[in-house]
Amino acid sequence: MSLLLPRTLLLLHPKLKIPKIPMAGNLSTLGSAAPPRARLRGVVFDMDGTLTVPVIDFAAMYRAVLGEDEYVRIKAESPSGIDILHHIETWSPEKQRKAYDIIADYESQGLDRLQIMPGAAELCGFLDSKNMRRGLITRNVKAAVDIFHERFRLTFSPALSREFRPYKPDPAPLLHICSAWEVKPSEIMMVGDSLKDDVACGKRAGAVACLLDESGRYDSPEYANVDFKPDFKVSSLLEIHSLLEAHFDLSP
Repeated sequence: MSLLLPRTLLLLHPKLKIPKIPMAGNLSTLGSAAPPRARLRGVVFDMDGTLTVPVIDFAAMYRAVLGEDEYVRIKAESPSGIDILHHIETWSPEKQRKAYDIIADYESQGLDRLQIMPGAAELCGFLDSKNMRRGLITRNVKAAVDIFHERFRLTFSPALSREFRPYKPDPAPLLHICSAWEVKPSEIMMVGDSLKDDVACGKRAGAVACLLDESGRYDSPEYANVDFKPDFKVSSLLEIHSLLEAHFDLSP
């Protein structure tokens, strides 16, 4: 039916409403389906500062291991953070032993004050309701992972600790979990609070990377030009529920 009305009819009925014709730019979207969401089959977490409240004074630990002058020098060269474990691998065996003793002492003190991160239990419950796998990768020792599992009654499998080599930010531990789960890296999300360890590990493996930044410290200009940037950034684990449902097809 023609939408062209006689001029006399328009004059007689000045309030007559004429139906709107869709603009050409809208025609391609009419009746089209929304693009499919990416499939997600599992989530892998960092432990310290992600699943647990940060309790280790890493700056003090690095100063104790490196000395003040060396700490200041390396900090200036590494805007995304100091990779202390890789740094001391180049040292002599005796010097390494002393460094690991210092690190172990700080980690032991942290275990005494271990607290679960707000939202961690709820997020695990949500993943369970979707039958989603959950794994763990930490640069802490296996004893710390065992205490975490026992104290908070949450299980992550596989749970890879510092004893698994090479450790983050190398993608090897995340690729190991993908192999164990028989899934593609692109079907996994890596969640952690460190750009240099967690995000780098995830992006190098080809996974989705989510940065937990409670304080907004990574909004600082010094992190603007880092090599690996997250796909998502949240200020709380509680935000991940809606993020997962909004952006992914959650398929175990």
